[in-house]
Amino acid sequence: MSFQNTICLFAGAALLAAAAGCAQPDRLAVFEDYPRSASLQEDALELRIPEELQPDLPADPVPDIPADGVLNLSVEEVILWALRQNRDLRVQQYNPLIAGTFEQLERGRFDPELFGQIDYNEEQTTETARSTGTQFNVEATGAGGGAGIRQLLPTGTDIEAGIEQQRTVSNRAPEQQEARAGLTVTQALLRGFGPAVNLVGVRQAELETTANIYELRGFTEALLAEAETAYWYYVLADREIAIFEQSLDIARQQRDEILQRIEVGIMPSIEAAAARAEVARREQLLINARSLLRERRLRLLRIMGPRFANDPELRIKAASTPDIAPEPIEDLDNRLQLALRSRADLHEANLRLKQNRLETILTRNGLLPKLDLFISLGKTGFADTFSDSFKALDGSTYDFTAGVRLNHFLGNRAAEARHLAARATRQQGREAVRNLEELIGLDVRLAVNEVERARQQISASRVTRELQEKSLSAEKERFDVGASTALLVAQAQRDHLASLIAEVEAVIHYRLALIQLYLAEGSLLERRGISLDIKDAAELL
Repeated sequence: MSFQNTICLFAGAALLAAAAGCAQPDRLAVFEDYPRSASLQEDALELRIPEELQPDLPADPVPDIPADGVLNLSVEEVILWALRQNRDLRVQQYNPLIAGTFEQLERGRFDPELFGQIDYNEEQTTETARSTGTQFNVEATGAGGGAGIRQLLPTGTDIEAGIEQQRTVSNRAPEQQEARAGLTVTQALLRGFGPAVNLVGVRQAELETTANIYELRGFTEALLAEAETAYWYYVLADREIAIFEQSLDIARQQRDEILQRIEVGIMPSIEAAAARAEVARREQLLINARSLLRERRLRLLRIMGPRFANDPELRIKAASTPDIAPEPIEDLDNRLQLALRSRADLHEANLRLKQNRLETILTRNGLLPKLDLFISLGKTGFADTFSDSFKALDGSTYDFTAGVRLNHFLGNRAAEARHLAARATRQQGREAVRNLEELIGLDVRLAVNEVERARQQISASRVTRELQEKSLSAEKERFDVGASTALLVAQAQRDHLASLIAEVEAVIHYRLALIQLYLAEGSLLERRGISLDIKDAAELL
């Protein structure tokens, strides 16, 4: 290359650099169009959630919305639709899938790697002859390339094998072709030695995947409990409306009777105020009950998924009745053992503890010096043609290098700090597991206590309602003969209304208490006939 060409090259490079500095690359069209279009293309490639991460449900068709806008749903159907379409559950189902990719990333460290390179160089320089002291120009060109494969093994062994070829042409020397085949092996002797430490990342990633699946199971179980609870709260609100409507009719009838008696002079006009106030109070209660029913209906539709939530005016008719035969809890010890075997959060905590144990293996190894044994062996062939240079590899020329390499921080405070933190985290995880076991026992005992309370309330509220009916009947009889007042009758009606609602609430609360007990046991999915196979899902990912 001539001097003038060199000057032109540098001038062009300077102008290009100046133009690039004055421009604003973020305003170019490629910054506006390409990322947006690429994201649209990625959105079109929808990723399906593996079936193993989804609850095992019957493949029922999506129901058509009835013409009258009223869905007749049982509690079982609500549960199925929630587990099939709920958006929150769909979001959670991607977590194990994402965690599984980290497992593949860790395994990918041990994949063999191909490498290659092709290069060309050109040189024009001036050299001085050592014998005569005269200067002379040297023009040389060269080209070469190489390829090979390298791989890290779980034993801490790094292997690299490759072949190279270089061609050199100069005006001061004949053309030379050089070929070389080589093998390099590096073995860690202290830090990084053996599969136990090199596979820690793989094992931790596997545990993370399984832990995410258990977390998904816990979320699925909680969603099932939420759906069932929402359904029974909706049933309770619907029953309360029926009670309030009936009580309002009775209050209006009582008001009309009092007004008639006032007109004929049998009763003083002052009695009308209490009757009218009672009607107004019942109307207020009915307004609140209807508003509560609408709120619980919307929440129930949201849990069931977008197919139903997108139609907020859709009405629901509950097909399941809350009636149930309450039974006492007599197997507390068995339920405690079941909870320790089945609770997803306890399984997840134990998996996190195993991860912490593996981390201490890694940090303990980090305390050791870095001592590597390396061996390099190569065969080189020299010739004046490309093919002859490879044929010359059979000759006697070779190169061999062997040795050890040592690296170690004096004091090694960073590694000691990491190891101490890992040990503390492991101990913290152990204490957390023990604490969780105690909390699980408390959850089960509290849930059993609530079930027993709700069970006893069913019979007690029934007796209270029967007695309130008799009290109301007696108060009406006294009122009919003039021995009572409209205010006392209204109070008796309110007490009777409260007892009716309390009886319905007792049954609903008993069902809700059972849901919480099954949730505390970790057995709600199985009791509802729904399975999520942790082992199959973990093997899939």
